[in-house]
Amino acid sequence: MTDQNNSNTNEYEREPVPESALLGFKSFLGMYAGEHCAGTELMIGPLFVAAGVSAFDLVVGLIVGNLLAVLSWLFLTAPIAVKCRLTLYYQLEKICGRKLVTLYNLANGVMFCFLAGSMITVSATAVGVWVEFPMPGLNDVYPNSIGWVLAVFGIGMLISIVAAFGYDTVSKFANIAAPWMVLVFLAFGLVGLKQFIEVTGAEVNSLGSLWTLCETHIWEGGKPLPGQVKFTFWHVMFFAWFCNMAMHIGMSDLTIFRYAKHSWYGVATASGMCVGHFMAWLSASVLYALQLHNHPSNTDVLPGPMAFQAAGIAGLLCVIIAGWTTANPTIYRAGLAFQAIVPALSRFKVTIATGMLATFAGMFPAIAMKLLGFVALYGMLLMPMGAVIFVDFYLLKKLGLQSNYAELSKKSFNWAAGLTWFLTLGMCVALVQFAGVQIYFVSLPGWFIAAAFYVVISKFYQRQVHHT
Repeated sequence: MTDQNNSNTNEYEREPVPESALLGFKSFLGMYAGEHCAGTELMIGPLFVAAGVSAFDLVVGLIVGNLLAVLSWLFLTAPIAVKCRLTLYYQLEKICGRKLVTLYNLANGVMFCFLAGSMITVSATAVGVWVEFPMPGLNDVYPNSIGWVLAVFGIGMLISIVAAFGYDTVSKFANIAAPWMVLVFLAFGLVGLKQFIEVTGAEVNSLGSLWTLCETHIWEGGKPLPGQVKFTFWHVMFFAWFCNMAMHIGMSDLTIFRYAKHSWYGVATASGMCVGHFMAWLSASVLYALQLHNHPSNTDVLPGPMAFQAAGIAGLLCVIIAGWTTANPTIYRAGLAFQAIVPALSRFKVTIATGMLATFAGMFPAIAMKLLGFVALYGMLLMPMGAVIFVDFYLLKKLGLQSNYAELSKKSFNWAAGLTWFLTLGMCVALVQFAGVQIYFVSLPGWFIAAAFYVVISKFYQRQVHHT
């Protein structure tokens, strides 16, 4: 047994979660509501306004896309998690072998650190309004003040300590913070809508007149801002579905749902999609549309100042805590990724070190300002391994092949899984670079390509290894 099993916080990194450690449905509701109702929503929401999306395309696209995301968690991720009760990384080790998973874990952990760092950046913009130190602009790459560095460092260290105490601590923190944050995000939208009615002189006395205001002043469906891609229904739908591709189709949330008593707990993700990826995105987009209406030349998107204008000190607190509850589980996942590489070290120590790396990344604002492209790239990177896990769990034995092949054959590198990952990523990059497919769309065909690759290559690889 490694020394993490002797620590006060046992996270079962290399063994199934026992029945005594399973969590109830409410833990997952709070976790997902808090994680997805985050400060970053104040950066993502304005994207739709900047992209010139229409009211119908935005609202309907979000409904359909978020529904597909919940179904992906419910029918792809949660059933495998509940049956195996293993972390993503240990599950992959059984399938892919130690050396391939080490490479995957390194890439995954680093990407998680960058993602968590962007959440810390968002929280720091709220501190900047409160303490009044200079904050980086949207085009800044490096930190521009000592105050900024100290704010990021302080927030990052607090987040890391909470994450290091394990999933149960993360879940409890989310359950405390989520209800209050949801109300503040709702206030953002209502205050912004009220101010819109005042500055436009619109008369809103029914749902029909409210919809008219949305179509004519908020989400007009016109040309996008310079440098932005025009968004249609399909852009919105795929963005809402795939912005968390790494978690559901990419299977990262096997690590979370291994604690669930039943696979139907996957519907708990709807709490995050409804309040975060629907209500919060719409609220943020209303604030940004109001900013453009009042000051057309001010295209900056800074969560702290926007929240302060809408809800004062409560808005600033919301941004700080919302970024916190998103970074917490992200650092927790990153810590598990790195701990799988060095299982002899305790998860607590690895998570603290991971949080320090995320904090350092958060000091560089360029990561947060490129968040949308980063999230799409991240999902594409992990998607092939999600397909490998799905095929290995459900299909290989039915096709006369062996699942968990690396574990049974004592191979440290399963070339069927490795080639599937590398070839799929190569094809996706080629589709984006040479076929004109936008990165928001490429991961859907990529998943089926990966599944086909893994079946075909496994047939040849397992036969060759068995013969040898």
